[in-house]
Amino acid sequence: MPPGPLQPIAAVLAWLVPGAGHLFLGYTRRAILIAGGVFGLFAGGLFVGGIDCVDKRENFFWFLGQALAGPVAFGTDYIHQNHFKALDPASVSNLRKTDDLVRARRGSMRSARPEETRTTTQVEIDDPAAGRKVKVTVPVFRKAGPGEFPPNISSLGRVNELGTLFCTVAGFMNLIAVIDAGQLRRNRRAVGGIRA
Repeated sequence: MPPGPLQPIAAVLAWLVPGAGHLFLGYTRRAILIAGGVFGLFAGGLFVGGIDCVDKRENFFWFLGQALAGPVAFGTDYIHQNHFKALDPASVSNLRKTDDLVRARRGSMRSARPEETRTTTQVEIDDPAAGRKVKVTVPVFRKAGPGEFPPNISSLGRVNELGTLFCTVAGFMNLIAVIDAGQLRRNRRAVGGIRA
């Protein structure tokens, strides 16, 4: 069957929520299968390799493929960067100005080591915009005490790589679904019913 007219709304919906573009066009069964496949593969990657599999800062090129899965990849990366990573205590002592803090958040945030736990500390830095010193709270790692655990530990060796690969393949699967939804004709008989 030749491709139908371009369906930009369906393509955007298919990227935002895997399967939503097909649902919009009336292909309910296909939408359910696409959503199950993409979300299942993405969740499987996170289950196998941990949240470290989605990391825009450390694995940027892999993240480009993962971003094709839609906002779920951006949300996962946001949670990873802001709730699991922290700064070295040594780098916190070097923070003098707000620019230092911005640079540290971009380049010095890392995942925990097995003997560390994540906490926060207050640092006083110069704020040129305000013209005074301000106190900011920054996440840092410290040595874990008895019964304390790191927020997460990067999976070892190939396991992390497999998780990263699963999440990236989920993104490319969704890219195929986006292209498909963008070229399908509206299924008049299937609107409101289940039809592939």
